[in-house]
Amino acid sequence: MATSCFSNVDEYGFERPQDFDYGTYEDFMSEYLKVLAKRAKKWADITGDGKSLERSITVKRYVRKGIPGEYRGMVWLAVSGGEDLKNANPDLYQRLLNGPHNDQVTDIIKTDLPRTFPDNIFFNNTVNHQHQLYNILLAFAHQNETVGYCQGLNYIAGLLLLVTKSEETAFWLLKVLIEKILPDYYTPTMDGLLTDIDVLAELVKLKIPEVYEHVTNLGLPWAVITTKWFICLFAEVLPIETTLRVWDCLFYEGNKIIFRVALTLIKRNRSNLVACDDFALLADCFKGITKDSIVLQCHNFMQSIFKVPGSLPGNTIAKLRTKVSQERAKNKKTNLKR
Repeated sequence: MATSCFSNVDEYGFERPQDFDYGTYEDFMSEYLKVLAKRAKKWADITGDGKSLERSITVKRYVRKGIPGEYRGMVWLAVSGGEDLKNANPDLYQRLLNGPHNDQVTDIIKTDLPRTFPDNIFFNNTVNHQHQLYNILLAFAHQNETVGYCQGLNYIAGLLLLVTKSEETAFWLLKVLIEKILPDYYTPTMDGLLTDIDVLAELVKLKIPEVYEHVTNLGLPWAVITTKWFICLFAEVLPIETTLRVWDCLFYEGNKIIFRVALTLIKRNRSNLVACDDFALLADCFKGITKDSIVLQCHNFMQSIFKVPGSLPGNTIAKLRTKVSQERAKNKKTNLKR
């Protein structure tokens, strides 16, 4: 590998993969760092001197162009409604940590902690990060007993902690994500998740019909392809800075951003996908599309998610959710009668 001015560990503590393209990344970052410096100045102007951040067309535009790392926790909390929740119940987090606690829940969380980002230098070298993550998951599981703790939450909470560097901020953001932005994704039946996977399939059918037909003909279930995209919100799927740019928009615009990202990846790679002539090759190709050359260039990728899929109104997604939910309920009844 040629020498690079970039470390093999990124700023969030993740080791870069062995096949990481340092050349392309350096070319991109030489321009992107200038963009970040400009953006940081703009964010300082609208958040400085204790100004409260309100949702507006300007803020939405700024969010789409990227939130500098040092502002992310504060901006995510403000634009998602997390700050209002926190202000309404300021001592909730501490009360939850004080207990009482369900032993079964604490044991499950403790078992999962070492599995969370094992290649991340902050999680595998310091007890402190694991302890903070334990607190976040413990508090969340006890305030939302319907969800409690389930696998996948550790990755989301872990990344929130790495970004915000604050246990309590990460807890409130996790609460907003799970209860408001992704309802019923993490409940025992995972109804919301399964519905949205089917909604994505319907959107592919509408917007990229040749891929939908090919996937259907080869019998590859959409859940096999996309569950990890939805459940981890592209963490561990896309490069870290690209994932965080997706999350910037997710906290402001809600979960239709997940559909935009998924449709962009599929549409950009449709010829490769359609060329796969068997089940296993197609499954591998879907894994590979998250390594599309554009995903390393987070700025260009985020611009493309608002262009490539075309129009995606919220009411289209709402109608598809209703349709899919009705079909799933009907299929359940039919299966019960058998």
